[in-house]
Amino acid sequence: MKQKLTITVDAELIPVAKRYARSQGVSLSSLVEQALRGLAGDGSPSFASRWRGKFRLAERDDPRYRTLAEKYLK
Repeated sequence: MKQKLTITVDAELIPVAKRYARSQGVSLSSLVEQALRGLAGDGSPSFASRWRGKFRLAERDDPRYRTLAEKYLK
């Protein structure tokens, strides 16, 4: 069920937000709702956090691989 919400924003922001919503093909209300949903999150972990720590270093004698592994896998 939808419910009406009154918010206060800078007057200069309103026409900019309306133009942006129009360019995205959605209403300003939908745009605000999407933004609030994004901020609130749905509680599920992100893709990166689900996979973090799941990979092991491969045994390779390649300096480029070692550099990337040190940067991203440790």
